[in-house]
Amino acid sequence: MLNYPIRFEPILKEKIWGGNKLRNILNKDSNREDLGESWEISGLKGDISVVANGPLKGKTLNDLLVEYKERLLGEKNFKKFSTKFPLLIKFIDAKTELSVQLHPNDEIARKRHNSFGKTEMWYIMQADEGAEINIGFKKSTSEAEYLEHLNSGKITNLLNFEKVKKGDSFFINPGKVHAIGAGVLLAEIQQTSDITYRIFDWGRIDSEGKSRELHTDLALDAIDFERKEDFRNKYSRIKNHSTNIATSEYFTTNFLPVNGNIVKDYSHLDSFVIYMCVSGEAEVTVGENSEKIIQGQTLLIPAENNQVQITSEGAELLEIFVV
Repeated sequence: MLNYPIRFEPILKEKIWGGNKLRNILNKDSNREDLGESWEISGLKGDISVVANGPLKGKTLNDLLVEYKERLLGEKNFKKFSTKFPLLIKFIDAKTELSVQLHPNDEIARKRHNSFGKTEMWYIMQADEGAEINIGFKKSTSEAEYLEHLNSGKITNLLNFEKVKKGDSFFINPGKVHAIGAGVLLAEIQQTSDITYRIFDWGRIDSEGKSRELHTDLALDAIDFERKEDFRNKYSRIKNHSTNIATSEYFTTNFLPVNGNIVKDYSHLDSFVIYMCVSGEAEVTVGENSEKIIQGQTLLIPAENNQVQITSEGAELLEIFVV
């Protein structure tokens, strides 16, 4: 039952800052003009992914975890996470800026929210001319300086902004302030957590004239006030070769451009593998079972499958696993 590439129904999220690129560029099935996120694989309560293809169609990700355990996750991952899927996989379109925010680490999230913390990374799929992101502070700052700027509405004077283009990638450790800027379409890989501390929202109000909640007090002991050059991922682009973009205790992400036919041997890997297609299209084959993947789609390869064949005339994939 697990010997095929599994696709899930996207869980689409309207957002005050969302746009139409998920629909127009990534072909998500929605007429909304404020579509902000497509949750591709999710084990979060209330947003559990449902299988869209093959003999497991209609089953939830949780159903699969309970029934197949280490055959799906890998032995080490099942021992660590049991029936909780460790990653949340998304595509995000920011028509306007997201709030300036940060995420707590595992310790704080466990204590306050009974949740994992949130370490994440971004891969820029498309960016309008001049688009940028906020990531971290311009310089190391203090709590007092931070609060002074926050309370006076001048917090942006402390923030570090980076111009972005297609192919750029960033790693966001817990505690690092960050915001996706207007005009950015990206892929996001993160721990399974939806805990966000919003500290600044650009004076934005919703359709009812209300401001969104800020989490000033919760954020204080979770913020990393140090300026650190630890956020930009550097990697190579070698045809038909997996090149590491980011490695952490929570996930590993590789860049895999495919042109022709390749076979990936995962017999050494004690983990599921996720493919996110960030450009082009490919055919992914496990045993005798194949699935097409196009830009904006995601496939899960269960851990018990040791070999995957990928065929394409030109696709770019993110290859993700947990070790």
